[in-house]
Amino acid sequence: MSIYELSTAELKTLLAKKEKEEKELLQREQKQYVTERDRRIESLMSKAKDLAEMITAYKAEVHEVMEEQAAKLAGYGKLNGKSKGGFSITNSGSDQRITRRRDTEPTWDERALKGVDLIKEFMSSVVKRRDNKLYEILLKFLEKNEAGDLEYAKVFGLMEHEDKFEDPRWKEGLRLLKQSYSISLKCFGYEFKEKNTAGKWESLVLNFSSL
Repeated sequence: MSIYELSTAELKTLLAKKEKEEKELLQREQKQYVTERDRRIESLMSKAKDLAEMITAYKAEVHEVMEEQAAKLAGYGKLNGKSKGGFSITNSGSDQRITRRRDTEPTWDERALKGVDLIKEFMSSVVKRRDNKLYEILLKFLEKNEAGDLEYAKVFGLMEHEDKFEDPRWKEGLRLLKQSYSISLKCFGYEFKEKNTAGKWESLVLNFSSL
């Protein structure tokens, strides 16, 4: 029977049946997608957890071994006296090297805020009136990074101009900045390198994001 021979009621019934079939198909496809997605997530997460545990255990082992090596180097007098924990060891074949890197984190205490306020107060009331361009240049040394912290390199650049002004706010501000700055050990990082066939050092990448 041709569709044109169907009554309105029959057409409505046929349309409702078609819509139901399409809805059920869509539901099956969605269920299949969700099931497959969850299976993949579970599989990858399981492997990621295993790797995380292995890497954590391996780093602990590396740290223990390198601590022992640091003690031996210090005993033999082969560890640089100025070293604060960072050093490298190379095998006899000169083609494998492990480096322990001392990763630090700069910090500024509450005195930095007072120091910055004094410096800005001086620059606004004195420098800006005399030389607006110089004022803008000096102000950039006090700009904070995305984390909201002062940057040591910039502040150090400002300190190099300490003798340019005698205003007590300038002197006191810089003094407070110097006193407020300190470096704390964040962690020890490790680098593993091996020479390739061309005799150049290549790093073994253990950072997942860098691969």
